[in-house]
Amino acid sequence: MNWSEKIREVPDFPQPGILFRDITPLLADGQAYRAAIDELAAFARRHGAQVVVGPEARGFVVGAPLACILGVGFAPVRKRGKLPAATVAVEYALEYGTDVLEIHRDAVQPGQRVVVADDLLATGGTVSATVELVRKLGGVVVAAAFFIELAALGGRRRLDGIPVQTLVTYT
Repeated sequence: MNWSEKIREVPDFPQPGILFRDITPLLADGQAYRAAIDELAAFARRHGAQVVVGPEARGFVVGAPLACILGVGFAPVRKRGKLPAATVAVEYALEYGTDVLEIHRDAVQPGQRVVVADDLLATGGTVSATVELVRKLGGVVVAAAFFIELAALGGRRRLDGIPVQTLVTYT
């Protein structure tokens, strides 16, 4: 499938000069959405995924169905204060300042093979923080899966050799 046909380009969003890649047309097409998840699931299976971890919020729309197709658990990563039980946290850099992501302490068991899933790989800040959280719990990040990669922003370099699968790569 030509996945780029399912990605809408929205100029000047969220600010002038930004070309936003919108996945909502892909999500709206049930057959395409399922095919996208199936393609990422084949990749995750090859890496022996035992749990899928996804950062809020769009990582949930990739990671949760991916985990369901694989028959494994899904662990959400959220902003500070959004998870109800005991968590571990990591601070990460944003364009202007920092933020904190958290995961439940019991979300990943030591030695579990984890696939990190999100909609977009851009600068790699969120995904590298997510990888750090998994590692703090003793999990082994075996792969990362995304609908879109913005290659010019260099996020893949921050994944320290972790195998990456994307449906669409924009240069």
